[in-house]
Amino acid sequence: MAATRRWSLFGFRRRTHVQDLEREVTALQAALSACKGVAQRCSKARRGLTAGLAFVMLVLGFVLGTYREPLQQALTNLGPTTVVARGVPDTDPAYAAYRRNDYAGALKLARPLADQGNARAQSLLGLLYSNGRGVVRDDPQAARWFQLAAEQGDASAQFNLGVMYAEGHGVAQDHTEALKWYQLAADQGYPQAQYNLGLWYSTDEVGTPDPVSAHKWLNLAAALFPPTDNLNRNAAARNRDIVAAKLTADELIEAQKQAREWKPKL
Repeated sequence: MAATRRWSLFGFRRRTHVQDLEREVTALQAALSACKGVAQRCSKARRGLTAGLAFVMLVLGFVLGTYREPLQQALTNLGPTTVVARGVPDTDPAYAAYRRNDYAGALKLARPLADQGNARAQSLLGLLYSNGRGVVRDDPQAARWFQLAAEQGDASAQFNLGVMYAEGHGVAQDHTEALKWYQLAADQGYPQAQYNLGLWYSTDEVGTPDPVSAHKWLNLAAALFPPTDNLNRNAAARNRDIVAAKLTADELIEAQKQAREWKPKL
């Protein structure tokens, strides 16, 4: 995977070594714990968010968020039984080629299906163009293919289109559009989009914080990431618990109720 690829919700750069970042997080947690009383009053937190919550959320959160392509590939591996499966089985050979790093083969197989309007093939072309796999990286082309697939309801494409809008890659940066596509993917049960929504609602970077919604989406993400994906499940759970510590008892009950009653929109 290309170590220089970046994507985060607010433009954070991708870090190469997860272990290094986790050590930094551990150190930050210890420091914040020691300075809890000061952090709660610190005026450096962005637009009213407490320094402890803002800093921990943005650092802990992007342990997950900055790793875009490995997560995409892991979800792709789940195949037609997941929320990304709105195409026909013809796309399976193209995705199989992608998984074994045969990007030229994936492009050759996916292109005619994408031209015929196959959403899953279009989503794969967007992935190839956005990462420069088998083709020269071309963000406008990636955004175009993601848009076509997203409009047909492909959750993976909806999430990736949200990323493009959040970063301004291939399209004009537009946080409203990013939120729209994250929401559509999250509503289908796409855990990375649910995670991003949880981060989104936990801060005031692009709107008014909504800690109840933040807890709901982080709770769902923690439950819906595959059991084998410990890094992402744990990151979602940690951030959910950080948000929970800021909720009143009634707010926590409401957030948990919303998560229990949530059903995917397919």
